Amino acid sequence: MNNNRSMKDIASRGYAHPEALVSTDWVAEHLHDPNIRIVESNEDLLLYPSNHIPGAVQVDWTQDLNDKIQRDYISAKAFTALMSRIGVTPKTTVVFYGDKNNWWACYAFWVFQLFGHTNARIMDGGRLKWEKEGRAMTREVPSYAATKYPKVTRKDAPVRAFKAQVLKHVAAKGQLVDVRSPEEYAGTRMHMPDYPNEGALRGGHIPRAKSVPWARAINAEDGTFKTAPELVELYQKTNGLKKDKPTIAYCRIGERSSHTWFALKYLLGFKNVKNYDGSWTEWGNSVGVPIEK
Repeated sequence: MNNNRSMKDIASRGYAHPEALVSTDWVAEHLHDPNIRIVESNEDLLLYPSNHIPGAVQVDWTQDLNDKIQRDYISAKAFTALMSRIGVTPKTTVVFYGDKNNWWACYAFWVFQLFGHTNARIMDGGRLKWEKEGRAMTREVPSYAATKYPKVTRKDAPVRAFKAQVLKHVAAKGQLVDVRSPEEYAGTRMHMPDYPNEGALRGGHIPRAKSVPWARAINAEDGTFKTAPELVELYQKTNGLKKDKPTIAYCRIGERSSHTWFALKYLLGFKNVKNYDGSWTEWGNSVGVPIEK
């Protein structure tokens, strides 16, 4: 499939903002474009050193995006230093991809939005699709000239929800989406399947949250997002979510829910959707918060 046809495929799916996604063909065509920076962000930090898309830089979610001391994201100053280090300017289109069907790519994309870098895209299908297509990979780590990224202000409010806001949202009977596994939602499991328990003392879900596991939004064979009609069926028709009502998505620490946040905001056009990154590791350990099972 050539580049034009592959991008027409994304455009034909009926998304509210098809420009937020690019195809593997598009990325292959832009490997040497100086106005594009390809960023790999994975859960498995050994993947990038083993091989990656030629020219891609690594953004490590633990070391590059999170504060080293408190549970929070990096400061605006640290973000400008990161962008300068990977050779990015505000005019650079940043294209994210990664493992786990773009969990962490969407998470990094979301963190970039806290600092206003809206010139960003997700490579549909992530590492899985690129590898299945037998495309070029390399171990060579690229080096880009440092840029002078301007000072920015971190603005959480447009896309991020905190516990106090979620409590008010629950009291107002607002829309919530729990994107964890059905077992986590039911409280019969305290952690993701095949993962250790990472600290939640109680199981269950936030009252009135809809259970829509994140992976239902993708095609399992290649990690691509389902079409808009399929997503409408999943989120709006089956689970009754309204795109014009404030919506909060959550999971365990905010990584899976950033994937759902991306689908709701960019693919379906939800007007006001936020990611509660405190998620269940905060809610399940908090004193006095309501829980349902």
